Amino acid sequence: MQGTVDGFTYGLVTPVAAFLMAALGAALGLRCTTRSLHAARSYRAGWLALGSLSIGSGVWTMHFVAMTGFTVQETPISYDRPLTFAGLALAVVMVGIGIFIVGYRGATRMALITGGTITGLGIASMHYLGMAGMRMDARFAYDTPLVVLSVLIAGAAATGALWAAVTLRGALSGLGASILMAVAVTGMHYTGMAALDVHLHLPPTLPSDLAAVLPGDRPAEMIGPMLVGPGCFLLLAAVVLLFDPRVVTGEPGPDPRAGRPPGSPAREGAGGARYR
Repeated sequence: MQGTVDGFTYGLVTPVAAFLMAALGAALGLRCTTRSLHAARSYRAGWLALGSLSIGSGVWTMHFVAMTGFTVQETPISYDRPLTFAGLALAVVMVGIGIFIVGYRGATRMALITGGTITGLGIASMHYLGMAGMRMDARFAYDTPLVVLSVLIAGAAATGALWAAVTLRGALSGLGASILMAVAVTGMHYTGMAALDVHLHLPPTLPSDLAAVLPGDRPAEMIGPMLVGPGCFLLLAAVVLLFDPRVVTGEPGPDPRAGRPPGSPAREGAGGARYR
């Protein structure tokens, strides 16, 4: 039996809220990535780790907020907690690999393509792992071309966002990069949802106590506790950035190699070695 799927149960409320969460995580994470390029090497890993937590938390929160608007008319839905939280860990790790590549290799073409591809794959992997954590008396089927398109959207937009974050300066460019990353996440999510078909195992007439016998937790029970951890990560990133206003304006910090202000000339000796 084909399930009646509705991805917009609450209208535009969940898509808009999900997009804003993705944009917030991207804004904080991409600014941390930008800041890492102007930090001393000993601090760079810390900035990139904070950026990974911010983007990964924003991506995962966006997915779960969007999924609160997903229903199947004929059956209740519950979620497996371990798989759902595994999606958060996967998003943070894979996004982290992507932005660490860009953070340490800079805005080279290969670094941006590699980092953006891995970041996009992390976004897509988190989505489909989160879908695997759904529990209902049904099986899922996916339209392969739409799944491939969803992954391509995530990879292309993530690459563009990383490029903008590390090559452009100023608040407006940072806002544009954040919006582009949010488009990557939400575009990937709803394209992936469009690829989904639900085939029910249940008879058309459902027992009234079916929700009580399905394993896992209901979205209403999970939304509060599940947002605490990612919310703390995003709050931490926001507080750190507030104490470093250069990150908000996009201005580079002092040169960490020699204590010179940015833009001061450096002389080179034989072999390209820098010296004062």
